[in-house]
Amino acid sequence: MQLLRVIGFLHGNVLLLSSTIGTGIFVTPKGVLKYSSMNIPIFLSIWAVCGLLSLMNTLCLAELATTFPVSGASYIFLKRSLGSTVAFLSIWIKLFAYVLGFSVQSLLIASYLIQPLYSECSAPDLPKKCLALSILWSFGILNAQGIKTVVKFQAIGSLMKMAVLCLISLTGIVLLVIGKKENVSRFENALDAELPDASQIVEAFLQVYYSYLGASLLINIAGEIKSPTDTIPKSLISGLSIVTVLYLLTNISYLAVLTPQEITSSDSVAVTWMGRMFPSIQWVISLGISATLVNTLSCGMLSASRIIYCASQEGQLPFIYSMLNGHLTPVVGVILIIILSSIATIISDLIYLMKYVALGAWCINFLNMIALLKMRYQKPNLPRPYKVWLPFVFGSIALSVLIIFTPLIQSPNVEHVYQVVFLFCGLLCYWLLAHLNRHVVCFDTLTCYCQLLFNVSPSEDQGILIPSLNPD
Repeated sequence: MQLLRVIGFLHGNVLLLSSTIGTGIFVTPKGVLKYSSMNIPIFLSIWAVCGLLSLMNTLCLAELATTFPVSGASYIFLKRSLGSTVAFLSIWIKLFAYVLGFSVQSLLIASYLIQPLYSECSAPDLPKKCLALSILWSFGILNAQGIKTVVKFQAIGSLMKMAVLCLISLTGIVLLVIGKKENVSRFENALDAELPDASQIVEAFLQVYYSYLGASLLINIAGEIKSPTDTIPKSLISGLSIVTVLYLLTNISYLAVLTPQEITSSDSVAVTWMGRMFPSIQWVISLGISATLVNTLSCGMLSASRIIYCASQEGQLPFIYSMLNGHLTPVVGVILIIILSSIATIISDLIYLMKYVALGAWCINFLNMIALLKMRYQKPNLPRPYKVWLPFVFGSIALSVLIIFTPLIQSPNVEHVYQVVFLFCGLLCYWLLAHLNRHVVCFDTLTCYCQLLFNVSPSEDQGILIPSLNPD
């Protein structure tokens, strides 16, 4: 009983596109253009630079996943290099981020699907929440069917996403090639536009960067990837390159059809664009946004369940979460995620806590890079099939520091205190779990009952795939 290595280069790219391309490209250009002071060259440069920086950051994480080629590789790396406490805090932060993220995504999908039934008013909360809960549990069942089923589903969703983005991109290219004055005029005197100040560029950069999140999925499922040494770096380079080019072409198309003022005043730039170019098929964009959310939700569940699985094998979560069902999936971890997300969906005010875990997530990325440097220094003989260029590591550290401290310096507020409290709650939970594991003996009986209830079996230890930290 172990996770299957069934994801090759092609499927890796499918999952990468599914998890990375989100609603950001349909909505984010509004804020980015605003913070770029309507300067089109700066606006497009920020999208391109963020794509390169995202690639740099994920290639650093690729070294972790190829050194320890198991699911939850970054967690294993933190535990081996910085200790159990830091590793548990990473689980604590990621668990809350996933749960709240799934709640937000399921409610958004439900809103897009149910709103046409209430054309003259807002949809009521009760049917919206019921539909969101049904969506959550449907994808929980999908993930329980195994990694092969999830990949097949993701391939369909990725094709829908790519079709929508290609439609927008190709339309913009055709309009610029034809050379109509109203389409080309916005680019003619672009270099004469006002330059934004440094703080505005940072704000624009922060908004764009979230449109590239999701590439770490391959790191979290490294235990199910064929030949991870070759597949992970190649999939990251090819997948993120495709995403960056698509994002640039899509934004150029937005600018060819809409004025900067129209973009900054639109709540959904893609919907406004479609209403201008193809009003009769405006539903295509709504369908594309729904497909984007659905794909991201399914990928997130896949990633979250593998992190829980890994932490359970390492003894920091109950043993039942490391057991696999007949489809070789950690189904109990999936069920935990679905139950917690359902609670957050019912008590929908909890979704506003999402911003409180963002700082912690970037702190974990910073700690990953510190752990990588520490391991390079302390364990130079550790087998590293893939070794990232060292300046990339320092660049990723600088990026994390920028994202962590810029909001603290520019606009300090009480929310940052809440974020610190959230981290201390994680430490308290770690102490309680450690105490219970040592002193409570009824866990074994409860585990046996859960094993029978969910029809799961213990999996083989991933430790055999992890190189010794004392190879000499």
